[in-house]
Amino acid sequence: MWAMGSRAHIWFTVAVFIVLASLDNAAIALIPSMVPQLEETFSVGTALIGVLTATQVVVTAVTAVVWGYLADATDRKRLLLIGTVIWSLAMVLSGFTTSFAVLFIAQVIAGIGLGSIASVGFSVISDFVSPKHRGLAMSFWGLSQGIGTLVGSLLASQAGAGNHSAPFYAIAAAGVVFAALYVFTYDPPRGRNEPELAALYEAGETYEHTIEREQLRDIADVRTNRWLVLQGLTAQVAYGSLIWVPLLYQEKVIAQGYSSATGQKVGGLFAAMFTVGALFSILAGHIGDRWQRRNLSGRAYVSAIGILGAIPFFLVFFWIPLNGLDVTEGASTMTYLGEVVSELFTNPWVAGAFLSALIALALTSADSPNWFALIADVNVPEHRGTVFGVGNLVNGVGRGVGTALTTAASETLQKHVAPPLNLALSLSLFQLFFLPTGWCYWKASKTCPDDIEAVRATLRERGSA
Repeated sequence: MWAMGSRAHIWFTVAVFIVLASLDNAAIALIPSMVPQLEETFSVGTALIGVLTATQVVVTAVTAVVWGYLADATDRKRLLLIGTVIWSLAMVLSGFTTSFAVLFIAQVIAGIGLGSIASVGFSVISDFVSPKHRGLAMSFWGLSQGIGTLVGSLLASQAGAGNHSAPFYAIAAAGVVFAALYVFTYDPPRGRNEPELAALYEAGETYEHTIEREQLRDIADVRTNRWLVLQGLTAQVAYGSLIWVPLLYQEKVIAQGYSSATGQKVGGLFAAMFTVGALFSILAGHIGDRWQRRNLSGRAYVSAIGILGAIPFFLVFFWIPLNGLDVTEGASTMTYLGEVVSELFTNPWVAGAFLSALIALALTSADSPNWFALIADVNVPEHRGTVFGVGNLVNGVGRGVGTALTTAASETLQKHVAPPLNLALSLSLFQLFFLPTGWCYWKASKTCPDDIEAVRATLRERGSA
């Protein structure tokens, strides 16, 4: 095997964490990507499925605060293991049931377990990386979540087109496997890669500080925390609406004269392919690191530019039609995959949709790694899980609102505007929420230098004690 805390053990731990983070998002992405099948199986409308998805998102976010606080105060490894077992078992129940009420309850229980992945996982990952490479490292953490969404969407739209059970069982099985692997991971000491604590660890000592309840006011007094949390409320309304992009493109395919089943499969493939732009988060994290070394406001600037710059490209992506689409009705997923790739090069409408999505997602990919890194920058190690949990709570509320209201708005608009234009209009309206997000990052750019220096001073004092 390997020695505890060795390089090989650390890489194994990071790999397990990254997969767990991706499974978290894969689980959340299942339901929105098989709406036609769920409507048929459970005899419910799109709006009710939207409420279910939104509820799960909010429950995940609320419980993440509790998980995050516990991660700052107790054994993080045990917490993450418990959370993974909870959501995996709930996914099994989701695949087994044919009752919408039971599905609803199962997904709420899954949300409780999923809340542990984000906040506890963030607390651990932030202790693996040094500040100068924090943005780049967090880009991989964030990218894994995007890949999870992609995998979940593909799994649901393809395997779930005929039966809703298979995607739930597959994700649950993966969760159980990686929960078992997690038993053998390494839980790093808090602050192990902070430069100010290097002398402390070289002397064979450890950083013993953990969060205490009376410190919650100190966390709230960090001005940058307020802006980082507040931006999530508006940003995630817009991001929450984007979870319905697979449905938009399913409707676009159906509008070209294809059946619902073909629309689900082909639309799902298009939506998955369009997420390639998220890979640019690695570059965005690296840019944030470099800018931050020259200017402590750098990460905030990168996020603001990315969020605001993406808006016009998202609007093009929503409205461009799939005119002239040529796929085989009732074909297999592999056949559709070849045809969809071919359409990228032969159909200018599909190519335009792909290019606009690529640019929009490349720009918004700047947000995630730099937000993660800023939370770690402006908070001492024992506060990071809690702050991330609170941020995730507000994010979840915003995402839940965006998720639920998008389908409600599109169904209301459908009385006057036929699909897929009703959904395109609804998604476009929710882009307005990115505007106050950019303003919050601009405000954070003014406060984060002082907050970062305060953390460094505190760690220097504790590292020399």
